Amino acid sequence: MRLLLLNHISVARESLRRNRLRTTLTTLGITLGVACMTIILAMSFGAVKLVSDQVDSLNGNIAVIRPGAERQIRDLRDALVPMGGDSFAVSSLTEKDYKTVAELDSVAEAAPLMSVDGSVRSADETALDAPIVATTPELETVSDIKVQDGQFIDDITNQNTAVIGQQLSVDLFGTNQSIGKTLQVRGQQFTVIGILKSVNDSTNYNNFNLNDAVIISLDSGKSFNQGIAQIRQINVRAHDPAQLSQTTKQIREQIVINHNGESDFTILTGENIAKPTSLLFNFVGVVALVISVISLIIGGIGIMNIMLANVAERTREIGIRKAVGASNYHITAQFLIEALVMSVSGGIIGFLLGYAVALVLGTFLPFSPGFSWIVPTVSIGTSLVVGVIFGIYPAIRAARKNPIEALRQYH
Repeated sequence: MRLLLLNHISVARESLRRNRLRTTLTTLGITLGVACMTIILAMSFGAVKLVSDQVDSLNGNIAVIRPGAERQIRDLRDALVPMGGDSFAVSSLTEKDYKTVAELDSVAEAAPLMSVDGSVRSADETALDAPIVATTPELETVSDIKVQDGQFIDDITNQNTAVIGQQLSVDLFGTNQSIGKTLQVRGQQFTVIGILKSVNDSTNYNNFNLNDAVIISLDSGKSFNQGIAQIRQINVRAHDPAQLSQTTKQIREQIVINHNGESDFTILTGENIAKPTSLLFNFVGVVALVISVISLIIGGIGIMNIMLANVAERTREIGIRKAVGASNYHITAQFLIEALVMSVSGGIIGFLLGYAVALVLGTFLPFSPGFSWIVPTVSIGTSLVVGVIFGIYPAIRAARKNPIEALRQYH
């Protein structure tokens, strides 16, 4: 049986080699489809792994509280509509919620995040898209933020001071040594007291890029919003990682009391913290995967086309094989293996090509492609399925040929 299989593979290679150009073009369709699929899967896994690793690095004792009740995401529309709607809504989280959480015995530290809309200006330059975040000193330890020079905001240097990212420092002042320099946020002047350490991963669960950010005190942020803290997130660090579940339960109970019985907020822990950040990547990946599958179907049709041509061209060969004792099973296996050689070869080449392109793309994106056994399994497995589906009909058609009629063929 093993020798027969090896013989089928050898005959398949020889048959395909006789029509190299036709075989190459057919295999190319599978290669491109699998390459696209590999790129999408690798980058999606990379995006998910990026935020997951950040959460894991905090020893699993971090919880994130966000406004809005937890939603069931069923499709891309559900994922996108809430994002647009929430941008116009008043946050359900208040400064009272933050203080209530911070005072719980099981909570080591809590830090609120408030976004401030506006531009950041120096004497010579303006940054229109720099994230402006108002928070408390606890954010430094809760989110493990590193300061390169100077210090983080604290209770002593609370008013009119700011900590900025290295890239923003370069953009505004032409140097990353800007301690003591002044900048303006919505016309209000702030003195730079700290420069954040540069980070490679701009995507994170706080949803702002530290390299380009301006971090000011919560009191300063409230001054831009008529003294009200519009909190979009509260980061919480528990004393004991093993008691995080109990801590989140206490947090939920206390905030529900503050909100008069309404559960209009979401508490995320562990892998769920990464889920909202990576959800859009996943849905975009699914849409792109559908396009890749269509490409693979087109490649499969190409395989069926060439195999039907092979069957027609080798009718006399089929008759001779049957005349010397080959069964329908042997003929079916022979032609099916030829289809599989093309599809699997294209799948392997496409997988390698896809990862190579993903690695190149990773140099331009804030995350690198993820490596998982799922990627080669899905990519190469799909090419195998395509080969079987589109190769089985020509193989059965070859096996059903009448040997006497086939032997009458002269080509």
